[in-house]
Amino acid sequence: MFETILANFAMHIKLDAAEIEHVTGKLQYKTVKKNSVLLHTGEICRSIYFVAKGCLRVFNVDDKGEEHNILFCPENWWAADIASFSERKPAFYAISALEDTELFYFSYDVLEQLYAEVPKFERFFRILVQNGLYLYQRRLTSNLSITAEERYRLFQSDYPNLEQRIAQKHIASYLGITPVFLSMIRRSHI
Repeated sequence: MFETILANFAMHIKLDAAEIEHVTGKLQYKTVKKNSVLLHTGEICRSIYFVAKGCLRVFNVDDKGEEHNILFCPENWWAADIASFSERKPAFYAISALEDTELFYFSYDVLEQLYAEVPKFERFFRILVQNGLYLYQRRLTSNLSITAEERYRLFQSDYPNLEQRIAQKHIASYLGITPVFLSMIRRSHI
């Protein structure tokens, strides 16, 4: 049951058998249905989620009611409003399921406890946050400096096979274009 998340941990830290038993005893698991909301804007993000199966999206809704997808989290990705989770502040982002999704998660208090009990986890989550910051910086720069077609190709590279699993409107929102324009881009690449 824990193979995928243990493999994810192993990308950056090596846990011994006792640490694995300790950590898996602290992990929580749940399944959520497609379109379920895990976090609403304005709530405190109380958990950090690992996607074992399915896909989440992290998004914001502007004053006009427009949704802006910031991040997709398919299998083997982590999701949270990291500022809300870390600082215990109201979330700027919302998180919902784009598919029926299986999740492992840690609450804030449990993760803080793990940092003290298994210090390797501070390294793991530091690397996770560093990688996330890199992705956000690259995404911001690409939104400012490259064309929609280039952003679409970058999306395909960053999220292989996800395009067939999620709605075109979510991809268009992520790219900062309309679904109609996304259809035009797709047709020109056939």
